[in-house]
Amino acid sequence: MAIRVGRRGVLPQCGPGGPATPRRRPRGMCLAPDTRNAGDSAPAEIWWAMQRLEVLDGLRGYFLVFMVLNHLTFSGGYLLVKLNHGELGYVQDAPGFVFLSGLLMGQVYGARMKKHGYKAGASKIYHRVFELYRYTAGCLLAIIALGFLLTESSVYWEPWLWQLARNDWGFALAAAALLYQPTYMDILPQYIVYLALSPPLVWLCVTGRWRKVVIGSWMLWLGVQFGIHLPLASAIDAVMGALYPGLVLRAHFNVLAWQIVFVGGLVLGCLASTGQLNWQRVFDPTRRGLVEASLCIVLFFMIWRLGMTWELFPEAMQARLRTLEIRAEFSMMFLLNFAALSYLVAWLIIGGVRSDSPLARQAGEGLRALFTLPFLRLIGRHSLQVYAWHVLVIYLLKAVDYHQGPFNELTKTAIAASAVASLAIPALLKEHRAAAAAVIAEP
Repeated sequence: MAIRVGRRGVLPQCGPGGPATPRRRPRGMCLAPDTRNAGDSAPAEIWWAMQRLEVLDGLRGYFLVFMVLNHLTFSGGYLLVKLNHGELGYVQDAPGFVFLSGLLMGQVYGARMKKHGYKAGASKIYHRVFELYRYTAGCLLAIIALGFLLTESSVYWEPWLWQLARNDWGFALAAAALLYQPTYMDILPQYIVYLALSPPLVWLCVTGRWRKVVIGSWMLWLGVQFGIHLPLASAIDAVMGALYPGLVLRAHFNVLAWQIVFVGGLVLGCLASTGQLNWQRVFDPTRRGLVEASLCIVLFFMIWRLGMTWELFPEAMQARLRTLEIRAEFSMMFLLNFAALSYLVAWLIIGGVRSDSPLARQAGEGLRALFTLPFLRLIGRHSLQVYAWHVLVIYLLKAVDYHQGPFNELTKTAIAASAVASLAIPALLKEHRAAAAAVIAEP
């Protein structure tokens, strides 16, 4: 039976005899994922169909929260930063954020290209590229302006900005060209590059040629692991140094390697939006092989991460592991850990709640509850604005710590919590402007 879902979320109530009369639920209310009381809650499949975008927004919000906690710095460090998933493996917030951006882009623009053609989707993507660049340039200009206003900013911002902390015009031009990326301003340039190159990739996926995209992405990532990018990077460095003394290419993330995360999300998003991929089948609760393998990989890397943190291994083993731990190039250990953890979390959210294992059901329901928290969904819906805001907050709090610190642990925790809470400000402003514009547009 086809049920049309409107603004108020009309859903069937399924009892022993099948679907009954649709019942309205309050707008914004998350449907219960548990299927054990079928007459009183929506089936897991319908819950996921209704709430998947909210879960994805919540995931982006979750990553933004931990970006703030990880990027925030205090004299002597602070304890709160240790309470995050990055301490339990080789998966940080950035790859999750990049993957979700690719996934959502594939879903949105893949569907648009399928319905309206290549040009319609490509024009929207390029419009998004220019929007991202405006925010990148805006962040850069805001930091430069703050550098003029704040005393001694060239001292405490120098590790993040290098010569840009002294308002060097050559470095400023290189930053505007995305060739010189200050600390914490390096994710947006990644997106700009990926989005600018993505329209043909989306079209290939929409038209059933997604395997070519996957193979190309894998080969490019593999080439980086063997140093194929090094001659190009050296040539760019030489040209930049010749144009302006001391200028070098600066980018924390190697776009040729990290593209595998974005492209992976893009391909999955395109396949899902065009009906070539069914999430319920991919994360079938009866198929435990991949789940068990993913869990083993996650536990394996957790042991190594904790062993390195607490220096439990001999120095020779630690030295070997450090040669494999190349985050800038998203080396194999990061890729394996990310893929395994991503599959495990996705299976728990989508398939775990339908599993016959009480532990899997509880874990899945817990993750759904976490990622549908209103605050996380709010900031995740406006991740671009929130990310730009977080950059300014991190730079300003660096100045506060330099001039007013050092702080005690309680004060550091309060400042960190306030910084996280402030992420709602740009999101609320964005929604307020959108609501005001909608009111004005009404006849």
